[in-house]
Formats: sequence, C-alpha cells, structure tokens
Amino acid sequence: MNFIVALCEDNNVNRNTFLQKIQVLGNMQVAFVAANGHDCLEQLKGLPQAKLPQVIFMDLEMPHMNGIETIRLAKSLYPSVHFIVLTVFDDDEKIFEAIKSGASGYLLKHEPAGILQEAVMNVLEYGGAPMSPAIARKALQLMSKSILQGSEVKGTLPEMITSREEGVLKFMVNGWDAKRIASELDISVLTVRKHIANIYEKLHVQSKAEIISMAHQQKWFNR
Repeated sequence: MNFIVALCEDNNVNRNTFLQKIQVLGNMQVAFVAANGHDCLEQLKGLPQAKLPQVIFMDLEMPHMNGIETIRLAKSLYPSVHFIVLTVFDDDEKIFEAIKSGASGYLLKHEPAGILQEAVMNVLEYGGAPMSPAIARKALQLMSKSILQGSEVKGTLPEMITSREEGVLKFMVNGWDAKRIASELDISVLTVRKHIANIYEKLHVQSKAEIISMAHQQKWFNR
C-alpha cells in the first residue's frame, strides 16, 4: 500500500534528509514540502480531497507560524489529516502543547527511515500514537502531572491573533453581527469588518460558520 505524506520544515538540510529517507522506503508519495505553517496551510488549500496527505510530518520551531499553531488550525480545517511532530526538542511544554493541538505522534528527527514508515502505518492502520522512547517517557510524566493538577479546559488562541481581534472573535462566536460589535467596542463598522477580514486570513477560513466551529473545537473561549 502506498501512503501520501507531506513535510513542513523550514531547514533545507532537514528537508533533504527527510526526502532521502522517504525515497528509500518506496511506498511513500510526498504531496508537498512546506517551509512554514502558512505555506503548509496554503498548499493544503490547493489540494483536492483525494490528494490530501494522510500524514504530515511537522517541525515545531518555524518562522511566521510554528508547528503547534499549524496543527491546531489544520486539524480544524482538515480533520482527516494526521500530524506527526518531527523535532529535536523534547521539553515538557512543547510535548504538552503538541498533544493538545491534535498531533498523532511525536518523533525525534534523528529517527531512521524504518521508524518513519512504522509511525505512518501505526497512525493510519492501527490508530496508534507513535513516539520516540524519550518522548514517551516525558508524555507519561505529563499525563501524571495533568491528572494530579486537573486538566486544562480553555484552549490557546494562535499568537498572531491580536488582543483586539480576539475581542471581535469572541463576539462573533457568540453570534453578534458587525454593527453590534462596533457599538460595543466603540469603533466603526468598517473597522470591525477589517478585523474580521484579518481573522479570516490568519485562521485560513472563509465563513463565520467555520470560525465558530473552530473556536468550539479548540475551546478558545470556554469558561
């Protein structure tokens, strides 16, 4: 069976190394290689459903939009696509945020081609959550801490959403129209619509319904 995969990675050396590993496997088709999160979302937008990658290997530290924010947004827009983090980092915060954002697996970048293949099959055929051993140990520790301290309820908005846009977005999710939002915030309707247009562009959505759905899925405004 052939699998469709993609890579989101800003480092050219790492991109070439990944592609060399995939070529060795023979049963992987690369849909695209993206240089950052925005690039990844744009390339996904241009693909028909049948050609969407089944698994995207995702770097975490990238300019413009990091891997965690990219996974969070992409999972809302393309729920059938799985994400496996490929990173040199194994610190607690990044593991926790990646898991919360919807990552299906978490591997260190030095893993050989065979491990990448096993990870893809694990996710797609068995619904597994492949992790490098060092990551798995930390993930278990994080789960223990989470159980002891109580799970976090509210999700985190992407960093590129400004505080003003967050306010507008919250009113939109509550069903307010532009005129009512403008009155509440004491700004013009034109300014509200500009904020809404910026939100659409930053979150890669095209309708209010998509924004409301994404906000509920990500629990951005849970009390």
